[in-house]
Amino acid sequence: MEFTIHEINNRTDLLPGITLGYQIHDSCAAVSMAVKVAFQFANGMEPFYNDTDSCSKSAAAAVPALVGDSVSTPSMSMARQLGLFGIPQVSPYATCACLSDKRQYPAFLRTVPSDHHQAAALAKMVKYFGWTWIGAVRSDSDYGNNGMASFLKAAQEEGICVEYSESYYRTEPRSKLERVANVIRRSTARVIVAFLASGDMKFLLEELARQPPPPLQWIGTEAWIIEPEFLRFNMCAGAIGFGIPRSVIPGLREFLLDLSPAQALKSPLLTEFWESSFSCSLKGSSGGARKCDGSEDIRALQNPYTDTSQLRATNLVYKATYAIAHAIHGVICNDTQCDKSAKFTPWQV
Repeated sequence: MEFTIHEINNRTDLLPGITLGYQIHDSCAAVSMAVKVAFQFANGMEPFYNDTDSCSKSAAAAVPALVGDSVSTPSMSMARQLGLFGIPQVSPYATCACLSDKRQYPAFLRTVPSDHHQAAALAKMVKYFGWTWIGAVRSDSDYGNNGMASFLKAAQEEGICVEYSESYYRTEPRSKLERVANVIRRSTARVIVAFLASGDMKFLLEELARQPPPPLQWIGTEAWIIEPEFLRFNMCAGAIGFGIPRSVIPGLREFLLDLSPAQALKSPLLTEFWESSFSCSLKGSSGGARKCDGSEDIRALQNPYTDTSQLRATNLVYKATYAIAHAIHGVICNDTQCDKSAKFTPWQV
């Protein structure tokens, strides 16, 4: 997102003479954090109430639009609030079909397809391979429950029989996980459709590995099917599903590598990244770690930060940011110039 805004601000054909600003918050995929941030965006970031401003000024939204969240449930909580203020919310990765309901979420948009389409495609793929007796497991969340409901409906229309449909969420007791694993082990279905978040899938595979079942054919969703960490599970060999397409974002790699210790120190996230990558401390020797001395070479690193060969969800953030920029351009700009003093409401965006 930082790269995209930097790129937009350097363009002369999009929002000429206008500089976009931004604030980035981590929702931690938690509803409580997402709701807190949504209120801040709607009401302003000040920690105190200012009774000197006029009603019209204090009632204005703090931002004209926002990108996020990447998870369906927090996105739903945010969208219910932001929709009341007409603040557009563009999510790069919240796929729950329920978010397409404009009566509940009038200001919600996204750059990722709804799970309604993925569920239908999964059912057609299962039918194509002639698998008519299957098992199903899902995350016990808005993502998993709504996605699986759409799949089961599509599967029924395709004449596919489902032996079982189980749910699990990673914060539930271990006994629930063990029960789901035992259902899979005892079942006669050798094909499993897994509408699971990557965290839930990881716990399920680890539990199944303790007492491996007969060979299974896994059918996965975009949340986990492209995750490299699942390659270590032999039972995932041959898993198929639909993933977000890979893409190329010119200039992103150089932008990421143009990071100095001084820049990293300004961000807690980048500070943690730098210190863990180079086993040194930016704030001086602490906890036995040596002090970073400037000899660290970020270009020599080989980790997810420097790897831009698998830009999937990243490209959806790129598109979401550009969508907002083009919308603002359409409100305050004509063909050649923008009105810096123009006042507009978030709903116009």
